[in-house]
Amino acid sequence: MPLDPRAVSLLEMLNRIEAPRLEEQPLEFARRNFQKLMFAYRPDAPAVASVEDIMIPRREFAGGSLRSRLYKPRNDTSGPLPVLLWLHGGGWTLGDLASYDTLCRGLCSEAQCAVLALDYRLAPENRFPAAVDDALWAFHWLVREGITLNLDAASMAIGGDSAGGNLAAVICLMLRDASRSKPVDASGMIPCCQLLVYPITDQTSQRASHEKYGEGHFLDRASINWFQHNYLAAESDYTDWRASPLLAKDFSGLPPTLIVTAECDPLTDDGRAYADKLAAAGVDVHYSEYAGMIHGFLTMGRLFPEAGNAIEEMARALQEAFKTGAQKGA
Repeated sequence: MPLDPRAVSLLEMLNRIEAPRLEEQPLEFARRNFQKLMFAYRPDAPAVASVEDIMIPRREFAGGSLRSRLYKPRNDTSGPLPVLLWLHGGGWTLGDLASYDTLCRGLCSEAQCAVLALDYRLAPENRFPAAVDDALWAFHWLVREGITLNLDAASMAIGGDSAGGNLAAVICLMLRDASRSKPVDASGMIPCCQLLVYPITDQTSQRASHEKYGEGHFLDRASINWFQHNYLAAESDYTDWRASPLLAKDFSGLPPTLIVTAECDPLTDDGRAYADKLAAAGVDVHYSEYAGMIHGFLTMGRLFPEAGNAIEEMARALQEAFKTGAQKGA
């Protein structure tokens, strides 16, 4: 399918204003512009029962405390809530809690689960594997402390978009490995589901979609290279599976997975390749490619109705995983 006409209009508008390319902007200017773009095209915020900013404690030598935001749905339940740990996109360089507020509200409302959005440390101030460390710490903290927030540690999912999808995939691999060495320990728990939205799975990729959509489709080669330069300090980091989860040796034992991609996105083939790896390893995986869409469409619901469709699809995957997990625990 050709590029969606609404995406064409967006790209033409961005070209008309002749703004400096992302990689040409001072870092703080790029971060503000990313936030402005997220605010401009987000839909109306769905209603939720509560939103609470929470500091996740951690010693300073380990990176310091982490900001997070907890969303709870409007439902009548006295029991602990299933919870999704959400990791935002932005090339490990951009993005924050405010930019992803509407999306997290949507996931919370549609899936009727709690959502904890993590404000992990950004690059280049904090390079690989700082964001991985933060995400893993947040997951373990949820396992330990979730009950104090009326959250069900036995029904925890993880997800993210773009760089956040990369982190979610990596954390699932790490938790899978821990579960094999510590099967009865809380640190050995793995998520009941992973949601990977146009994830970055291979930092070395030269698959066809990088060539086909590498110019003029919102995310391009230059911006990808800029993000990688900010995040990865050494050449060897590119092939480290904690940065390129597609290069991991073993994909068995991972949780049920939904991978959402945009057709007109350089990363599409990398997402499909990851789905193929999971399927070959016997993982329950569903791959969903949104025709005509560009990278980032999920957070542009005011412009793309497909964003709402994707959120509904993600919510169904979460509900099914939570239901299955509850039945296993019964």
